[in-house]
Amino acid sequence: MWVLVSPAYASEGAGEQNIFNADIGNFVFTLIIFGLVVYVLGRAAWKPLLNVLNEREGTIRESLESARKRRDEAEQLLADYKAQLASAREDATKIVAEGRRDAEEVNRRLQEEARQQAADIVDRARREIEVATDAAKKDLLRRTAELAVDVADRIIRKELTPQDHEALVTESLDRMKAAGRETLN
Repeated sequence: MWVLVSPAYASEGAGEQNIFNADIGNFVFTLIIFGLVVYVLGRAAWKPLLNVLNEREGTIRESLESARKRRDEAEQLLADYKAQLASAREDATKIVAEGRRDAEEVNRRLQEEARQQAADIVDRARREIEVATDAAKKDLLRRTAELAVDVADRIIRKELTPQDHEALVTESLDRMKAAGRETLN
C-alpha cells in the first residue's frame, strides 16, 4: 500500500518508502519504464488506435455528409411537392372553371334548341292550320257549288233546254272558282 507522507516525516520513519523521494535511481527507472511503455504502445497500440479513431472520424463525417445530402434532398422534395400541390390546385381551379363554362354552354345550347323546337312546332302547326283551312274552304266551295247547281237544276229544268243548262252550270262554276280564289288570297 502506498501512503503519501511529507519528506520530513519519511526521513523520520526509516522503514517506509515514499514515491515522492527524490531518488535518482527511482527517477531513471521510472523514466525507462515510461519510455518502454510509450514505445510498446506506439508500436502495438498507437497505430491501430489512430486507425480506429480515423475510421470513426470518417464514419462520422460520412454520416454527417449523408445526413446533409438527405436533408437537402428532403428540402428539394418538399419544394417539388409544394410546387406540384400548387400546380394541382391551379389545375383543379381551371377544371372547375372549365366545367362551369361547359355547363353554361350546354345550358345555353339546350335553351336555344328548345326555342328552335318550339318555333318549328309553331310553324308546323301554322302550316297544318293553313292546309286544313284551304281544304275546308275548297270543300265548302265544292259543296256550295253542288248545292247551287242542284237548286238551279231543279228550277231551270222546267224552263231550260239541256244545252242552256250545261252552259249555265259551266258559267256558274267559273264564277265560283274566281270568287273562291279571291277569298283564299
